[in-house]
Amino acid sequence: MRLALALFHWFPYGGLQQDLLKVAAACRTRATVSIHCLQWEGPLPEGVQVEVVSVAGFTREGRQRAFARHLLERVRPAVDLLLGFNRLPGLDYYFAADSCFAYKALHERPWWYRFAPRARQQLRFEAAVFGADSTTVALLLSGRQRQQYEAVYHTPAARLLDLPPGIDRRHCAGADAPALRLAFRQALAIPAAAPVVLQIGSSYHTKGLDRSLAAIAALPPALRERLYFLVLGRDRRVAHWQRRASRLGLGERLRFLSPGQSIREAMQGADLLLHPSRHESAGLVILEAVVAGLPVLTTAACGYAEHVSRAGAGLVCAEPFRQPELDRSLRLMLEEEEQRGLWRRQGIDYGRTQSLYDMPGVVAELLLAARRSSP
Repeated sequence: MRLALALFHWFPYGGLQQDLLKVAAACRTRATVSIHCLQWEGPLPEGVQVEVVSVAGFTREGRQRAFARHLLERVRPAVDLLLGFNRLPGLDYYFAADSCFAYKALHERPWWYRFAPRARQQLRFEAAVFGADSTTVALLLSGRQRQQYEAVYHTPAARLLDLPPGIDRRHCAGADAPALRLAFRQALAIPAAAPVVLQIGSSYHTKGLDRSLAAIAALPPALRERLYFLVLGRDRRVAHWQRRASRLGLGERLRFLSPGQSIREAMQGADLLLHPSRHESAGLVILEAVVAGLPVLTTAACGYAEHVSRAGAGLVCAEPFRQPELDRSLRLMLEEEEQRGLWRRQGIDYGRTQSLYDMPGVVAELLLAARRSSP
């Protein structure tokens, strides 16, 4: 079987990008796997061919259209199945790492937003996946996605398949958790008893870093002045966020960790994961924190927030988002040490009893079955 995976941009710290590598690894023992992209940052995966496509175009939208044409004209005729990790025309399967763009444009943006060049292209590409004239099968990560896509496109149920989560078991809390916590704090010169709030994710505005800073600024001074706020991810405007923190009096509280920092170590070293994202189809880091025993404070806009509620591993702020609710919840979670211990234990138990690790194998079996059943 010849399987092609496609996305616009691969970089080491994105959840979508990590999911792509997991799927590629699960498929490569039984298929010839190639990855096609416009940009690749970081080491190349073993056992997989990577093609960085050079296309002409003066704008990002123009390059993406040229990339889509390349896939249709050059890649799809040469393979058995084409799986996209971004919305693109002509896909056999789409790994739905994004929430519904049209739903957001209709319900969360002003009317003129839909007429911007980027929005028009996103809407066209999304309709090419979910519209009535498409045959693409979408692989969904959360019930929230299904609700949105069905509401906008009325996509037949047969073309919407639900996937289980696919987190790495190495994130589960193990016997080495106390040692990891101690080593992490010693490396950053953080006192053992200091409260540590952790935020993980790239594209800080989307992940709600401004909301986090406001919530920390609203804490009682005695608590705020002992707290360390650590951010692990990537964003082009780090200086902007540092200035924003300084204006709120949080310059000494905020630290940006090296992108190479181990997420597993950071989760054991922290007391709370703060993830007030504006929109997220899944939010892999939320579930990773749950099984690591790190209590989570997030928003209902994240698909995997449902696991926080099911596990009893933290708090979920309702939508539409209200800053005072996040402020109150953060203070409660930091002040209630005994409750944090309960959230930790319940998250670890959830990781031991639920099927949270099977997504790559499920996708591999689905694709192989599709190939076997095709003419």
